[in-house]
Amino acid sequence: MTKKTTLPRDWLQIATSEMKDRDPESLTWRTPEGIDVKPVYTEADCKNLDHLGSLPGQAPYTRGPRATMYSGRPWTIRQYAGFSTAEESNQFYRAALAGGQKGLSVAFDLATHRGYDSDHPRVVGDVGKAGVAIDSVEDMKILFDGIPLDEMSVSMTMNGAVIPVLASFIVAGEEQGHSRAVLSGTIQNDILKEFMVRNTYIFPPEPSMRIVADIIEYTAKEMPRYNSISISGYHIQEAGSTIVQELAFTLADGREYVRAAIAKGMDVDAFAGRLSFFFNMGMNFFMEAAKLRAARYLWAGMMKEFGASERSQMLRTHCQTSGVSLQERDPYNNIVRTAYEAMSAALGGTQSLHTNSFDEAIALPTEFSSRIARNTQLILQNETGVTKVVDPLAGSYYVESLTGDLIREATTLMNEIEALGGMTDAINQGMPKARIEEAAAQKQARIDKGEEVIVGVNKFQPKVEDPVDVRDIDNAAVRDAQIARLMRIRKTRNADRHSAALQDLQRVCETGEGNILETAVEAARARATVGEISAAMESSFGRHTADIVTIEGVYEAEYGDDPAFTETKEDVRSFAEKLGRKPRILVTKMGQDGHDRGAKVIATAFGDLGFDVTVAPLFQTPEEAAEWAVNKDVDIVGVSSHAAGHKTLAPMLVKELAERNAADKIVICGGVIPGQDYEMLTDAGIKAVFGPGTNIPEAAISLLGLLKEQQRGRNI
Repeated sequence: MTKKTTLPRDWLQIATSEMKDRDPESLTWRTPEGIDVKPVYTEADCKNLDHLGSLPGQAPYTRGPRATMYSGRPWTIRQYAGFSTAEESNQFYRAALAGGQKGLSVAFDLATHRGYDSDHPRVVGDVGKAGVAIDSVEDMKILFDGIPLDEMSVSMTMNGAVIPVLASFIVAGEEQGHSRAVLSGTIQNDILKEFMVRNTYIFPPEPSMRIVADIIEYTAKEMPRYNSISISGYHIQEAGSTIVQELAFTLADGREYVRAAIAKGMDVDAFAGRLSFFFNMGMNFFMEAAKLRAARYLWAGMMKEFGASERSQMLRTHCQTSGVSLQERDPYNNIVRTAYEAMSAALGGTQSLHTNSFDEAIALPTEFSSRIARNTQLILQNETGVTKVVDPLAGSYYVESLTGDLIREATTLMNEIEALGGMTDAINQGMPKARIEEAAAQKQARIDKGEEVIVGVNKFQPKVEDPVDVRDIDNAAVRDAQIARLMRIRKTRNADRHSAALQDLQRVCETGEGNILETAVEAARARATVGEISAAMESSFGRHTADIVTIEGVYEAEYGDDPAFTETKEDVRSFAEKLGRKPRILVTKMGQDGHDRGAKVIATAFGDLGFDVTVAPLFQTPEEAAEWAVNKDVDIVGVSSHAAGHKTLAPMLVKELAERNAADKIVICGGVIPGQDYEMLTDAGIKAVFGPGTNIPEAAISLLGLLKEQQRGRNI
């Protein structure tokens, strides 16, 4: 339950006289987390808060993991980037390092994330589109050409195909001439988050947890400078969670990984120092800063329960500004949003930071937008004075009270998870995913009805949109280049050594004897590819398929009796009455993009508005999506795109529908789609495109118009 707080009597007297016809208590704001935020805080709000008292660098580290924090050394500027080929990404990295970036953070394409080589038929539209394509050690060597891996810290956001990617990185470092013991950086290796929200998993939960533990074990023994896991809340908030949910679910994931490592017989202090975290920084400025302070306090307490030393109780974190807060409409506003979010991360005490580029709601960032994002951090560090004082928000009545609120609310949720048997069991029961999807639907409803203001989107819209240059990746050219390199590798490698290494890997996976990463390193040395290593593991573990579950009533409940929503729902009901049934829509994601927040919100909202909604399984090919559309006899096929595969996959879907005598089905696209692509999609047969920030009831009215036009055509 939310703690009941009271406003000071003296302030109430003054405020009452100022407000006259309003109750000053009406100024209290209830956040999406259910926390009441008062208009004024005093010393009384900070009494009996358990997290107060320690200094920076002292357990439980509420005020920061280091005594001097940024006054000794500023946070690391670690921009997340990767696109197209290893060659192009390498050039981008070199330019960024020359421009002041201090560490590398690699984004991989979705084919790599899902353990497929670039020539696999399921990844035709994914290669090189949302990250760099890595098929083997040879690609990894090109990616870091001229970048000394004994000196440069490298963070790699990889979970599903974590074994082949990390193995290829280790071998690339060795072939640069460096022992793996000197390699530094972080591998994300956070598979529980994937099952919850991001969905770039490969194997089922149990073997996936074994992989996590084997990586922790191997790196603890062989790579003392390397962080074996980055426990990520970032994608949890991106999927629509509240800040309390992000905090609780992330720390609960961390607790599960610690248990897995201890179950392998490891001493907690042997690996705890190599665990790191990764949090999202959204637009609730003070609460995001308080979140990092609360996270350090809570993690220290949890690790203390495991018998960890004070040093091992320290939470270190990377942060990234929010992607969801970026808007396609009036996109230069995103520069301001990112700057505020970056300041919040700095005031909260992050150890490294990535600032998003303003154009990432439209496409991959350009060099121009990336420079602005990087300079945002350089200005913060060098011009604002934020690095001069350790934990400058400490002692703020408001921030300390918020920190206490977050500690309390997150603890309540984590206790609920423990009652379900821990995070793995909670995920298997669907609790975290259901809570996050509910929060996402509620947030979208608040935005659509204007209750939550987004400047330039649902209020203060510009009369004229300024054009934005976007980066466009030639997916076919990248894929052709990758396939050519794969063919060379397969022709020149030692076939017997390659076969023996994969057989050994399969044996380790099947028997449970030995370390999977250690064996995969040998396979990578033999030039086994990412896809081949993943396939060898899949033959033992299988490939995970998630159940599709949608929620009902949440979007409508948030809208209440809003006249616009009621009118839209009545229009849908009236059309259904004339049609003799509800209008049917299939929501599908094609390719290997697992971001399903938008698809799930659309499914929930359209269901509440009166549509008959079917959600197809993730990772569909155009052929499979067309089969679903025909078998379910839908009127509309809604394609959700997040990872730039729309130019390849959407036209293929239109063609597949035509080949099944279903060309009359209305195909629409939504998601992260640059405006410059709209005409191309329309020419390919797409009837409508809905970008980020689309008002859902308005979109429903547009679809009803298309359906009525279709019905008129059929009647003729």
